[in-house]
Amino acid sequence: MATKKKAGAKRYGKKAAQKVERAMHEMKRGTLRSGGSGKKVTSRKQAIAIGLSEARRAGGKVPKKRGS
Repeated sequence: MATKKKAGAKRYGKKAAQKVERAMHEMKRGTLRSGGSGKKVTSRKQAIAIGLSEARRAGGKVPKKRGS
């Protein structure tokens, strides 16, 4: 039998969703740039990371970064 997952609190807040949505939109239009080098971002994962990073800085509800 499959076990049901408990319904917990949402992991990401509204602010995080808005920031990621904006970053993805910019990436698709080709205007999203990386912070360090200023190169154009083409990776979907990188765009999401930028959006979450901006949401963290803005005080949004975003889980802590994973340790590598």
